Amino acid sequence: MSEKLLQNIQNPNDLRKLHPEELPVLAKELRNFIIDVVSRKEGHLGASLGVIELTIALHYVFNTPEDLLVWDVGHQAYGHKILTGRKDVFHTNRQLHGISGFPKRSESIYDTFGVGHSSTAISAALGMALASNLKGETEKQHIAVIGDASIASGMAFEGLNHAGVTDANLLVILNDNAIGIDPSVGALKEYLTSVKAGKNPRENNMIKSLNFDYSGPIDGHDFEALLKELNRLKHKKGPKFLHVITTKGKGMQLAEEDQVKYHAPGKFNPETGEILPKSDEHLPPKFQDVFGLTLVELARQNEKIIGITPAMPTGSSMKFMMDAIPERAFDVGIAEQHAVTLSAGMATQGMVVFCNIYSTFLQRAYDQVIHDVALQNLPVIFCLDRAGLVGEDGATHHGVYDIAYLNCIPNMMICAPKDEVELRNILYTAQLGLPHPIAIRYPRGRGVLTNWQHPFERLEIGKAQMLQKGTETAVVSTGFIAHNITAALKDSQNPDRLSHYHFPFVKPLDTETLTAICKTHKHLITVEDGTVVGGFGSLVASFVTENNFPVSVKKLGVPDSFIEQGTVSEQQQICGIDVNSLRTIFSSR
Repeated sequence: MSEKLLQNIQNPNDLRKLHPEELPVLAKELRNFIIDVVSRKEGHLGASLGVIELTIALHYVFNTPEDLLVWDVGHQAYGHKILTGRKDVFHTNRQLHGISGFPKRSESIYDTFGVGHSSTAISAALGMALASNLKGETEKQHIAVIGDASIASGMAFEGLNHAGVTDANLLVILNDNAIGIDPSVGALKEYLTSVKAGKNPRENNMIKSLNFDYSGPIDGHDFEALLKELNRLKHKKGPKFLHVITTKGKGMQLAEEDQVKYHAPGKFNPETGEILPKSDEHLPPKFQDVFGLTLVELARQNEKIIGITPAMPTGSSMKFMMDAIPERAFDVGIAEQHAVTLSAGMATQGMVVFCNIYSTFLQRAYDQVIHDVALQNLPVIFCLDRAGLVGEDGATHHGVYDIAYLNCIPNMMICAPKDEVELRNILYTAQLGLPHPIAIRYPRGRGVLTNWQHPFERLEIGKAQMLQKGTETAVVSTGFIAHNITAALKDSQNPDRLSHYHFPFVKPLDTETLTAICKTHKHLITVEDGTVVGGFGSLVASFVTENNFPVSVKKLGVPDSFIEQGTVSEQQQICGIDVNSLRTIFSSR
């Protein structure tokens, strides 16, 4: 593959030596480079392909890194990484000890702000711009690139609202491709569509009404238009807004045609774009599909069931219900706070609401969980997908804090099923009616059972299960990590001395069973795929201390540090909760 221009670019200073007419050639080389690497190493694809011209133009016109560039979310920043000194290590993207899949301040001076969750770029860039004013750096430029799905979030509008009454040297670029991970939704999407179609009167411009100098929409794949407008805006003071129209997956036909599938397609043929087949035959289902299919089954029996997701219908498998019963399933866009309080509002009217949010994204709606749901004791059913360690997305996306941050909330129940059948049964049990809200946490990826669609059984709330009886040391766990323990115990040198108890419910905690365990064992080992600080192990240790039981407690889980990108297996090894690490610990008992 020819990369005559790209091979000579180590940083934006090299890029700026090119003539403008050479930039389309560079764009083609950069696209091919990304396609080649991602086809073999996997990762996000469509988003970066869609902003190649914009990425090149921004670094060409602005004096980065002195001028500060912030990418919202960041999965579209592969081109940015390659042009800013990471071309030779790009093949390590999302791998253990490699580069992050998202901009990261500790990785490069060109990564001005760490991102991963959406809608933070405008606030961050505005903060930088106001700080520059205070330091007298009035010529410095501050640019936030944000997508049409992300700008619909409340936080983005908070940033726009503040910026419009400042003299900050801020340029907000709306990368409008009508899709985030799934297609964008909502009234703002309809507004932007009318703007792009020329059907919206110029005087009816909501961005201008917020005191921004608005320009566009312009073609985000047209270098001449981009360079002309960016150079013009570079010399204008105050808050500015450029509306750019792009195509997600640009330059790869299949990625343009199926933008959802090619957001992160896995391995594919770089020549044709054809995704390399993975045989799902005889494999256990993904937990998200167990949720999605079970929800449809329950909703057909219970007309009060509602499904809500903030912009993740495909990733959460809420799409099954959206397709089957669309009038009772809602994608509310990237708006986690709204999703939680919307659920609360519906619950006041007697609806049975399943609010499906990735564990890491529920962090964005913490006040709403406390103030709008738990304080009013509304029985919202939170389904926390991607709980635990999530792999290659890394530190921004791990769902390892949910037990700790939810356990301290009065009225909140927490359940962590160990397999597909238990997930299915807690979903069934929850919709029968619960006295409190509940959070049901389950991991990313596949389960362990191929035969999981059994008749529903009502679970006893707050009841633990003995999986193995021993004499001296009790291993107590919650959630899917139980399978690592089972595998480790099989090969341990002294299995007769080790018990294993699974606690599906972290709250309410089965103190009766825990008391019996403490009276019959000398040692406890707690294992979880969440943080050990304030997590399940901390609850168990506190119970032991408060009741003066003469047993030792060893806590295993995610340590008090951020775990970098890598495979889930590698991350479990780092945390000491993989099968081999557990086997070693158990054998020493």
